[in-house]
Amino acid sequence: MERYNRQMILPEIGEEGQEKLRQARVLIVGVGGLGSPVALYLAGAGVGTLGVIDDDVVSVSNLQRQVLYTEHEVGMSKALQACTRLKALNSNIQVKAYPERLTSHNVLQIFSDYDIIVDGCDNFATRYLINDTCVQLGKIYVYGAIRAFDGQVSVFNYQGGKTYRDLFPDEQEMLSMPAPPKGVLGVTPGLVGCAEANEVVKIICGYGEVLSGKLWQIDLKTLESYLILL
Repeated sequence: MERYNRQMILPEIGEEGQEKLRQARVLIVGVGGLGSPVALYLAGAGVGTLGVIDDDVVSVSNLQRQVLYTEHEVGMSKALQACTRLKALNSNIQVKAYPERLTSHNVLQIFSDYDIIVDGCDNFATRYLINDTCVQLGKIYVYGAIRAFDGQVSVFNYQGGKTYRDLFPDEQEMLSMPAPPKGVLGVTPGLVGCAEANEVVKIICGYGEVLSGKLWQIDLKTLESYLILL
């Protein structure tokens, strides 16, 4: 009770909401720039079961924005190190690491164990795979994407609502696009990842207006943000 006191005194959460968080099962696909803040804040909030999937290893260039990791972990598995870090933050939760790439061969088995899937990836192919599997299994897909100083967040397949394909219907066109520049301000994924984590908590506890059928966008150079109806 002491650990979660500051959020439990909020009427939107309370004891009932905290119990819902304890029972929730959330998978984070990619624990890099976006996945780091998502994982940290959901672990801190007391989400009872977290899964983290990533086949990459920590590199020096990650440390500018991927706040789950330290210099001592360079060259180590992101998924395994994320699991260790999250358990150190909150030993009361369960964390399962998947140090592998999400593919059509493992996606059904992995997703079936979770209620909400959070997007921390960086490519269109994985997002279409996440979306289509969430639709097939009836899972909620919390989407986030970043570039340079810009970010966007939405919630797909929530209570039968809009999906990722409503935002980007032409898969072949998206997959044929050249890779965007890799430049990004470190706080961009931090802010957008926190927005994703916020949507997850709202969905679990049942308060506020979920970003279903809406796309939230922010420009960190001006701090202008927009809500676009899908």
